[in-house]
Amino acid sequence: MKKLKIYAIMFSLALLVFASGCVSTQEDQTSSDSNTSDVQVDESSTDMGNMTPPDGMDGGEMGTAPGGGSSSSVDTGTGAYVLVDGEELNGGTYTSSNDDENAIRAENDTTATLNDVTVEKTDGSASSSDASSFYGLNSAILALDNAVLYINGGSVTATTEGSNGVFAYDGATIYIEDTDVTVSGGNAGGIEVAGGGTMYATNLNVLSTVKAAIRSDRGGGTMIVDGGTYTTSGSSGAPAIYCTADVTVSNATLTAENSEAVVVEGLNSVTINNCDVTGNMDGVYGDDSSENIQNVMLYQSMSGDAEVGTSSFTMTGGSLVSNNGDMFYVTNTESVITLNNVDLTLADDTYLILIAGNDGSRGWGTEGSNGGVCEVDFNDQTATGDIMVDSISEMTLSISDGSTYTGAINSDGTAASVLSVTIDDTSAWTLTGDSYVTELSGTTDNIDLNGYTLYVDGVAFE
Repeated sequence: MKKLKIYAIMFSLALLVFASGCVSTQEDQTSSDSNTSDVQVDESSTDMGNMTPPDGMDGGEMGTAPGGGSSSSVDTGTGAYVLVDGEELNGGTYTSSNDDENAIRAENDTTATLNDVTVEKTDGSASSSDASSFYGLNSAILALDNAVLYINGGSVTATTEGSNGVFAYDGATIYIEDTDVTVSGGNAGGIEVAGGGTMYATNLNVLSTVKAAIRSDRGGGTMIVDGGTYTTSGSSGAPAIYCTADVTVSNATLTAENSEAVVVEGLNSVTINNCDVTGNMDGVYGDDSSENIQNVMLYQSMSGDAEVGTSSFTMTGGSLVSNNGDMFYVTNTESVITLNNVDLTLADDTYLILIAGNDGSRGWGTEGSNGGVCEVDFNDQTATGDIMVDSISEMTLSISDGSTYTGAINSDGTAASVLSVTIDDTSAWTLTGDSYVTELSGTTDNIDLNGYTLYVDGVAFE
């Protein structure tokens, strides 16, 4: 009997230990679930406003999934009129008034043509600003998958939230010519590619109120534009071109009435040939007084919308006018700026080129380590204006092929990390102030000190 009592007591103790372990395990699991929930809430409620690049302040620039980061699904919405393979529309008006709906849509392997068609997206908003920017949700015209769409003449009008004008996404190709595109809704641009879309645009008249006239977003693609006028009237955040793709524009007029003219983000390129380009950045986004004012910006936002790499801006012929702000601003990226026989007009009291870090408040890298690295090539180029490269940034300047540069470099004595200047025997540099570089090479006899001192790695050049 004693043994039975002992066994009973031992069994009871075992039950108590087991029960205690179960309770402890359940409490731990509850705590874990609670923490996971908190993380999800924090992610989905992230304030995107102060960390977004100029074209897309309302969404799509934080690297989160559409709708706040809780889903990675692609939402392209629906189409009021879905084209079938081989279809050709001649004239007529096609509209959309529902949320998340395209007025005209081409999908799958469809090839179709629109001739002198009027397309209107004047009601119905996008439920996700990310999806409208990344996938064409709620755009007036959307081509996606492997669709090929030809648009000849006619007009496209989009006035609602997230309604881009004409959008090529995910392998689709759009050929559009002689068409008027007018876009005035929030978070919406004129013509756009994303996710690998391709667009050939010829002789368009594009007017965009809030975002870029020529726009690209996450996943990039290719845009080739020839002829036409491309104008934005919005404030900071509405450049004529916002590039996360490979964009080439020729023989066109590009005007940003109240914003910088061109923005290139990350491993992407803008090539401009024989165009007249004008910017007038009238202020900064929100109340961020530390933000720079510029005409052309090359940068990396760290949002996930553009792969990290070398940003490229190449311009040949034509004119580039800055009515306000520095002509070029490079921050938090490696970059190449090439100018070939471009007529440059600078705003008063600004830099021709500013390569510098930023305070990190917009998410563009970490303050103190987010400077710019830039290769600048003047080829058959006349350039006037000062250049500034801060202490965490680098520049290599090549003055060649009959170029002349008139200006001072780091006239305040700032010692850049690397600041190299090379001059060939057909080119010249005339100083307008004391200048400080780390390396100097080439035909140095073609340097006119003009009464100032040029310091090379701290030593006066003679």
